Amino acid sequence: MALRLPASRRAGVVAALGVAQTIGFAASYYIPAVLAAPMAESFGLSPVWVFGAFSMAMALSALVGPWAGARIDRTGGRGVLMLSNLVFACGLGVLAAAPSPAVLFAGWAVMGLGMGLGLYEAGFATLAGIYGREARGPMTGITLIAGFASTVGWPLSGLMLATWGWREACLGWALVHLCVALPLNAILPGGAAQPVAEEVADDPGAPPPRLALWLLAFVFAASWFNSTAMAAHLPGLLQAAGASTAVAIAAGSLIGPAQVAARVVEFGLLRRVHPLLMARLAASAHPLAALCLVAFGSPAAYGFAVLHGAGNGILTIAKGTLPLALFGAAGYGRRLGWLNAPARVLQAAAPLAFGAALAAWGLGALWLTAGIGVLATLALLALRRP
Repeated sequence: MALRLPASRRAGVVAALGVAQTIGFAASYYIPAVLAAPMAESFGLSPVWVFGAFSMAMALSALVGPWAGARIDRTGGRGVLMLSNLVFACGLGVLAAAPSPAVLFAGWAVMGLGMGLGLYEAGFATLAGIYGREARGPMTGITLIAGFASTVGWPLSGLMLATWGWREACLGWALVHLCVALPLNAILPGGAAQPVAEEVADDPGAPPPRLALWLLAFVFAASWFNSTAMAAHLPGLLQAAGASTAVAIAAGSLIGPAQVAARVVEFGLLRRVHPLLMARLAASAHPLAALCLVAFGSPAAYGFAVLHGAGNGILTIAKGTLPLALFGAAGYGRRLGWLNAPARVLQAAAPLAFGAALAAWGLGALWLTAGIGVLATLALLALRRP
């Protein structure tokens, strides 16, 4: 059964893991936006090569995720998360010392291993092992904290870049992993809980478990694709809709607050609503936002950003809470790793694929992500509550 910890201890676990996750994202997922250009320039390359290396890292993380989840199921998450900090620090050190593009790619490959070991999937699996079916609140809690990863990461990366240079910035983040994130992960409860095998209820209308897994994997892949495509190309998309550069940037800045606000609402007012219903509403947010932008053009830019951001914020939580609610805590980590593996691969391809669509079709490229969002909503409607 799940471990029973006092409320104060639970808050400490959420705070420690949330801050460690913030560092994990800030020092991996968010550093290319600031450091890719100087990295590439130092080797006489186009930044496209660095973003390609980053895409390779995300694809590698998909291979590591199932192993990491299974390991967390057996031994608990503390050791795996601490290992991720060491791997991240090693990868950042390789990047900082890279004498050639080949070594730079090797550094990003190590970073990919760290991403598979230490980001949300591992954090969610750790919480599922500690709290069992009661992990929904803690999962929302760590996403509330880590939702500020870009808010923290981009300015710090920029400050270290301006003060020292991109190599020293990588070393700085390596030290943050070793001196802050590693100790925080080390204070998490040790060992693995032994959750009772919880099966989906015998509902004749429910899809077979294998079909349910495939549907959920598709939903996660679709949401990661849309989220990453918008993160990479939102200003250009809004400009294609007629918005000025200033309006496009201002609207894009609302996505982060919208994500956090939606998570706060989910954590407070909607915490008793089943995760499946929340996921259905969240998946429909992007197609609705796309319809508004196509219909009304630039005046709908702010509404598009808020709707998309809110939906994406809830879907991030659903990636942890929905498998737990549908399939239970037994084998959760390994299952979550496999469910998110296709998502990581599509996430790596999203910036290039949507960028090509935007260049070819302009605002019409939005029908691609809107269609994917509709299919994800239909897949969630096909799932049944246990």
